Amino acid sequence: MAPQLDETEKPLKQHALTRAPDERLNKASSIPFLLAHLICLLAFLTGVTTTAVVLFLALYWGRMFFITAGYHRYFSHRSYKLGRAMQFVMAFGGASAAQKGPLWWASHHRNHHRYSDTDRDLHSPLKGFWWSHVGWILCDKNNGWNQDDIKDFVKFPELRWIERHDWVAPWTVALLSLYVGGWSGLVFGFFFSTVVLWHATFAVNSLAHVMGRRRYATSDTSRNSVLVALLTLGEGWHNNHHYFQASSRQGFFWWEFDVTYYVLKGLSWLGLVKDLKRPPARLLAAGRVRDGAFDMGMFKAHWSRATAAVTAARTGPAVINDVGQAEQLDRPGSEITQRELTTMIRANEASLAAHVQSTLDRAEELARLSRRERSMSVVD
Repeated sequence: MAPQLDETEKPLKQHALTRAPDERLNKASSIPFLLAHLICLLAFLTGVTTTAVVLFLALYWGRMFFITAGYHRYFSHRSYKLGRAMQFVMAFGGASAAQKGPLWWASHHRNHHRYSDTDRDLHSPLKGFWWSHVGWILCDKNNGWNQDDIKDFVKFPELRWIERHDWVAPWTVALLSLYVGGWSGLVFGFFFSTVVLWHATFAVNSLAHVMGRRRYATSDTSRNSVLVALLTLGEGWHNNHHYFQASSRQGFFWWEFDVTYYVLKGLSWLGLVKDLKRPPARLLAAGRVRDGAFDMGMFKAHWSRATAAVTAARTGPAVINDVGQAEQLDRPGSEITQRELTTMIRANEASLAAHVQSTLDRAEELARLSRRERSMSVVD
């Protein structure tokens, strides 16, 4: 049999991101989510009319804007300012995408940035693609939200009303779709656009952490993805965003298209949007991986995966090794060799863990100082 882990090895388990019981799929509460996907198949019965196609395009791109510009760049990051009326429009429009209310969405997203790619990140990619894409939504753990995380917006009664009645906006749009386009408008125009919108939004959490390039060294695994940017009106420049979260423009350079920002810029000319934040030029040239900046995010990701593999190898090889190694360890005199080998492994693991922890501590301090420098540069 393989040697059992004892108290000295427990700290190693902390590096492997595993799921808690409340992070498992809740089949009952996931039924509406699954039904929405199945309803889309009814398009084969209702047919797809020209009106339904127009509704699909209008509802997909229109509600995507409310998610990217409203839920994300405004409520989550306050990258620009809105008046009270426009704030309500952004909140109601975002709620029509059936991604819960603005306070739930923004409070969780702020925590995502606070704990990116750690076991406290609600959709950490280190827990697997499925989890980061949709698993985190279909479990019980993230149903609630903390008002302390979004005190700046929870004070508005109209936003609290939308939060309590987050079903009003999507069903209003659904009924309008039925009125305008009939059953085809409801099934293809509303439901299909909603499902596609869900997965395009979720792709920022999943695909944009595994596919694309990293320009800036950040404390996470965010990447810039052209494909995700195309699907989400510019949200695919995810590494840019994690590098400077307060920016209203996520496509930092002219060739990085950011339709959300273009619309916000147009609204600013009309006086509906104010104080669009952008990163200073000197910050755009700093922190680049190609220039040798320490990429702590990828370092932590590789370390976490390597440690998880080592832990799995120590706890799971009994079945693999039972045929040969286990028989040999049962022979007389082999017990001393096994004990010495285990001692040596533990000593080296402890030394490596201490060294890596020291490196991580210094890297975290570097990241903290870098974030402070970027925040000071915004004030300047």
